[in-house]
Amino acid sequence: MNLSKLLLFVLMSIYLSYSIAQPEAIQQLEIQALMPGMVVLKVDGERTTLKKGQASHQGLKLISSDTSSAVIEIDGEQKSYTMGTTVSTSFTQREKISEQVIIDSYGMFRAHGSINNHSVKFLIDTGATNVAMSAKDARKLGIQYRLDGTPVKTHTASGIANAWAIELKTVQLGQLKERNVQGIVIDGDYPRHVLLGMAFLNRMKVEKEGNKMIITKKY
Repeated sequence: MNLSKLLLFVLMSIYLSYSIAQPEAIQQLEIQALMPGMVVLKVDGERTTLKKGQASHQGLKLISSDTSSAVIEIDGEQKSYTMGTTVSTSFTQREKISEQVIIDSYGMFRAHGSINNHSVKFLIDTGATNVAMSAKDARKLGIQYRLDGTPVKTHTASGIANAWAIELKTVQLGQLKERNVQGIVIDGDYPRHVLLGMAFLNRMKVEKEGNKMIITKKY
Protein backbone atom coordinates (compact mmCIF):
# COMPACT_ATOMS: atom_id res chain seq x y z
CA MET A 1 0.00 0.00 0.00
CA ASN A 2 1.52 3.36 -1.05
CA LEU A 3 1.68 6.36 1.27
CA SER A 4 -1.32 8.24 -0.18
CA LYS A 5 -3.60 5.20 0.11
CA LEU A 6 -2.37 4.53 3.63
CA LEU A 7 -3.09 8.13 4.63
CA LEU A 8 -6.58 7.94 3.10
CA PHE A 9 -7.25 4.68 4.98
CA VAL A 10 -6.18 6.22 8.30
CA LEU A 11 -8.33 9.32 7.75
CA MET A 12 -11.38 7.22 6.85
CA SER A 13 -10.87 5.09 9.97
CA ILE A 14 -10.71 8.18 12.16
CA TYR A 15 -13.85 9.60 10.54
CA LEU A 16 -15.80 6.37 10.98
CA SER A 17 -14.70 6.00 14.60
CA TYR A 18 -15.76 9.58 15.33
CA SER A 19 -19.13 9.08 13.67
CA ILE A 20 -19.88 5.90 15.58
CA ALA A 21 -18.93 7.50 18.90
CA GLN A 22 -21.41 10.36 18.60
CA PRO A 23 -24.63 10.11 20.64
CA GLU A 24 -27.89 10.07 18.75
CA ALA A 25 -29.37 13.51 18.17
CA ILE A 26 -33.11 14.17 18.35
CA GLN A 27 -34.20 16.35 15.46
CA GLN A 28 -37.93 16.94 16.05
CA LEU A 29 -40.32 16.75 18.99
CA GLU A 30 -44.11 17.05 18.64
CA ILE A 31 -46.71 17.18 21.46
CA GLN A 32 -49.68 15.07 20.30
CA ALA A 33 -51.80 14.57 23.44
CA LEU A 34 -51.90 15.99 26.96
CA MET A 35 -53.46 14.41 30.05
CA PRO A 36 -52.92 14.84 33.79
CA GLY A 37 -49.68 12.97 34.51
CA MET A 38 -49.29 11.67 30.96
CA VAL A 39 -48.25 12.94 27.54
CA VAL A 40 -48.07 11.49 24.03
CA LEU A 41 -45.09 12.64 21.96
CA LYS A 42 -43.76 12.05 18.50
CA VAL A 43 -39.96 11.99 18.59
CA ASP A 44 -38.33 11.88 15.16
CA GLY A 45 -41.43 10.15 13.81
CA GLU A 46 -41.63 7.63 16.66
CA ARG A 47 -44.71 7.84 18.89
CA THR A 48 -43.89 7.71 22.62
CA THR A 49 -46.14 7.81 25.69
CA LEU A 50 -44.65 9.06 28.96
CA LYS A 51 -46.07 9.09 32.47
CA LYS A 52 -45.02 11.58 35.14
CA GLY A 53 -41.44 10.87 36.26
CA GLN A 54 -40.84 8.43 33.39
CA ALA A 55 -37.93 8.83 30.98
CA SER A 56 -37.85 7.68 27.35
CA HIS A 57 -34.98 5.90 25.66
CA GLN A 58 -34.34 9.11 23.70
CA GLY A 59 -33.48 10.95 26.94
CA LEU A 60 -36.77 12.85 27.50
CA LYS A 61 -38.37 12.95 30.97
CA LEU A 62 -41.90 14.06 31.83
CA ILE A 63 -41.81 16.27 34.94
CA SER A 64 -45.52 17.19 35.04
CA SER A 65 -48.52 17.62 32.78
CA ASP A 66 -52.20 18.55 32.67
CA THR A 67 -54.69 19.09 29.85
CA SER A 68 -53.12 22.39 28.79
CA SER A 69 -49.35 21.92 29.00
CA ALA A 70 -46.48 19.61 29.92
CA VAL A 71 -43.12 20.26 31.54
CA ILE A 72 -40.49 18.07 29.85
CA GLU A 73 -36.83 17.75 30.74
CA ILE A 74 -34.58 17.68 27.69
CA ASP A 75 -30.85 17.22 28.20
CA GLY A 76 -31.10 18.51 31.78
CA GLU A 77 -33.23 21.56 30.88
CA GLN A 78 -36.94 21.78 31.79
CA LYS A 79 -39.37 23.60 29.50
CA SER A 80 -43.14 23.90 29.22
CA TYR A 81 -44.89 22.75 26.02
CA THR A 82 -48.49 23.05 24.86
CA MET A 83 -50.66 20.87 22.62
CA GLY A 84 -49.53 20.70 19.02
CA THR A 85 -46.12 22.19 19.73
CA THR A 86 -43.50 21.03 17.25
CA VAL A 87 -39.91 21.74 18.17
CA SER A 88 -36.92 21.28 15.91
CA THR A 89 -33.93 20.56 18.11
CA SER A 90 -30.25 19.81 17.97
CA PHE A 91 -29.80 18.45 21.49
CA THR A 92 -28.00 15.13 21.98
CA GLN A 93 -28.79 12.22 24.19
CA ARG A 94 -26.99 12.27 27.53
CA GLU A 95 -23.98 10.11 28.11
CA LYS A 96 -24.77 6.89 29.93
CA ILE A 97 -23.40 7.01 33.48
CA SER A 98 -22.80 3.69 35.25
CA GLU A 99 -20.91 2.36 38.24
CA GLN A 100 -19.85 -1.24 38.82
CA VAL A 101 -19.51 -2.69 42.32
CA ILE A 102 -17.77 -6.04 42.81
CA ILE A 103 -19.04 -8.44 45.47
CA ASP A 104 -16.66 -8.86 48.42
CA SER A 105 -15.50 -12.01 50.21
CA TYR A 106 -18.52 -11.78 52.55
CA GLY A 107 -20.98 -11.77 49.66
CA MET A 108 -21.77 -8.07 50.10
CA PHE A 109 -21.67 -5.12 47.71
CA ARG A 110 -19.73 -2.31 49.39
CA ALA A 111 -18.55 0.92 47.80
CA HIS A 112 -17.21 4.33 48.73
CA GLY A 113 -19.40 7.37 48.18
CA SER A 114 -20.57 10.50 49.95
CA ILE A 115 -23.52 12.01 51.78
CA ASN A 116 -23.82 15.79 51.80
CA ASN A 117 -20.26 15.86 50.39
CA HIS A 118 -18.85 13.86 53.32
CA SER A 119 -17.05 10.62 52.49
CA VAL A 120 -18.79 7.39 53.52
CA LYS A 121 -18.60 3.66 52.82
CA PHE A 122 -21.92 2.21 51.66
CA LEU A 123 -23.35 -1.26 51.96
CA ILE A 124 -25.66 -1.50 48.94
CA ASP A 125 -28.92 -2.99 50.18
CA THR A 126 -31.86 -3.44 47.82
CA GLY A 127 -33.92 -4.60 50.82
CA ALA A 128 -33.58 -1.24 52.60
CA THR A 129 -36.25 1.37 51.91
CA ASN A 130 -34.14 4.44 52.62
CA VAL A 131 -30.52 5.43 53.05
CA ALA A 132 -30.17 4.14 56.60
CA MET A 133 -27.44 4.91 59.12
CA SER A 134 -26.73 4.82 62.82
CA ALA A 135 -26.84 7.93 64.97
CA LYS A 136 -23.10 7.46 65.43
CA ASP A 137 -22.48 7.68 61.65
CA ALA A 138 -24.91 10.58 61.29
CA ARG A 139 -22.91 12.61 63.83
CA LYS A 140 -19.68 11.83 61.94
CA LEU A 141 -21.36 13.11 58.75
CA GLY A 142 -22.50 16.30 60.46
CA ILE A 143 -26.21 15.48 60.04
CA GLN A 144 -28.39 17.37 62.53
CA TYR A 145 -31.01 14.65 62.63
CA ARG A 146 -32.57 15.65 65.97
CA LEU A 147 -32.97 19.24 64.76
CA ASP A 148 -33.90 18.64 61.09
CA GLY A 149 -35.43 15.15 61.24
CA THR A 150 -38.86 13.79 62.12
CA PRO A 151 -39.03 11.26 65.01
CA VAL A 152 -40.28 7.83 63.90
CA LYS A 153 -40.15 4.20 64.99
CA THR A 154 -38.42 1.57 62.87
CA HIS A 155 -38.01 -2.20 62.95
CA THR A 156 -34.49 -3.56 63.39
CA ALA A 157 -33.04 -7.02 64.05
CA SER A 158 -33.20 -6.20 67.78
CA GLY A 159 -36.80 -4.98 67.68
CA ILE A 160 -38.39 -1.55 67.42
CA ALA A 161 -35.99 1.39 67.71
CA ASN A 162 -36.22 5.16 67.83
CA ALA A 163 -35.25 6.84 64.58
CA TRP A 164 -35.44 10.10 62.66
CA ALA A 165 -36.58 10.47 59.06
CA ILE A 166 -34.51 13.08 57.26
CA GLU A 167 -33.98 14.36 53.73
CA LEU A 168 -30.35 14.13 52.62
CA LYS A 169 -29.22 17.00 50.41
CA THR A 170 -26.95 14.84 48.23
CA VAL A 171 -26.09 11.16 48.00
CA GLN A 172 -23.31 10.13 45.64
CA LEU A 173 -21.89 6.79 44.50
CA GLY A 174 -18.99 7.32 42.10
CA GLN A 175 -20.35 9.54 39.30
CA LEU A 176 -23.97 8.83 40.29
CA LYS A 177 -25.28 11.79 42.29
CA GLU A 178 -28.83 12.41 43.47
CA ARG A 179 -30.35 15.27 45.46
CA ASN A 180 -33.03 15.28 48.14
CA VAL A 181 -32.86 11.58 49.01
CA GLN A 182 -34.91 10.16 51.87
CA GLY A 183 -32.78 8.90 54.73
CA ILE A 184 -33.31 7.48 58.21
CA VAL A 185 -31.08 7.77 61.27
CA ILE A 186 -31.45 4.96 63.81
CA ASP A 187 -30.67 5.60 67.46
CA GLY A 188 -27.47 3.84 68.59
CA ASP A 189 -24.48 2.32 66.80
CA TYR A 190 -26.34 0.10 64.29
CA PRO A 191 -26.41 -0.54 61.39
CA ARG A 192 -22.62 -0.93 61.32
CA HIS A 193 -22.48 0.37 57.74
CA VAL A 194 -24.50 3.06 56.00
CA LEU A 195 -27.11 1.24 53.93
CA LEU A 196 -27.63 2.56 50.41
CA GLY A 197 -31.29 1.66 49.97
CA MET A 198 -34.06 2.04 47.44
CA ALA A 199 -34.64 5.76 48.02
CA PHE A 200 -31.45 6.14 45.96
CA LEU A 201 -31.49 2.91 43.93
CA ASN A 202 -35.04 3.44 42.63
CA ARG A 203 -33.67 6.35 40.62
CA MET A 204 -31.24 3.98 38.94
CA LYS A 205 -31.30 0.86 36.82
CA VAL A 206 -29.76 -1.90 38.93
CA GLU A 207 -28.50 -5.13 37.34
CA LYS A 208 -26.52 -8.06 38.72
CA GLU A 209 -24.10 -9.87 36.44
CA GLY A 210 -22.14 -12.64 38.09
CA ASN A 211 -20.06 -11.16 40.88
CA LYS A 212 -20.80 -7.52 40.07
CA MET A 213 -23.65 -5.06 40.37
CA ILE A 214 -24.11 -2.50 37.60
CA ILE A 215 -25.89 0.69 38.63
CA THR A 216 -26.88 3.05 35.81
CA LYS A 217 -28.47 6.49 36.08
CA LYS A 218 -31.96 6.79 34.63
CA TYR A 219 -32.92 9.80 32.49
